[in-house]
Amino acid sequence: MAEFNPNTKSFAACVEELKAAVGRASLDTRKIVTSQDAASVKLRTELKCTNVPAGFTKWELPVYLDKPSLMYISIGNPGVSVPEHSHDEGDGIRFIASGSIEYKGKELHAGDWMFIPAKTKYSFNVGPIGATMFYCYCCCCGSHEAD
Repeated sequence: MAEFNPNTKSFAACVEELKAAVGRASLDTRKIVTSQDAASVKLRTELKCTNVPAGFTKWELPVYLDKPSLMYISIGNPGVSVPEHSHDEGDGIRFIASGSIEYKGKELHAGDWMFIPAKTKYSFNVGPIGATMFYCYCCCCGSHEAD
């Protein structure tokens, strides 16, 4: 078995390949995009990675963040509504680790994600068993309690 080497292409080359695939699928990343949108579903096959260790399956998401970013974990109680808001300084991505959220009539479950472009207003509701989410934003979207 060949040794796994994840360093076969440069970041710039990967971004160019991703942009080309997104263009072919007509995915508009100037709007919020989720894993359940038709263009994203179509891209799952094209963006499936073949250079992975044995026993793994991996897909590239059809979006990328081109600025320094901060990452967060957030837990939402069942039925909580997040009011309409935007993150004005940069793009972000949310990954549902457990539970679910509802965004514009789509229920996003564990394993689903959504890409949020900078300055785009949105809201969502947490599902009936709550949700644990991972966020990566090209902005600061949380304040901290004083020590």
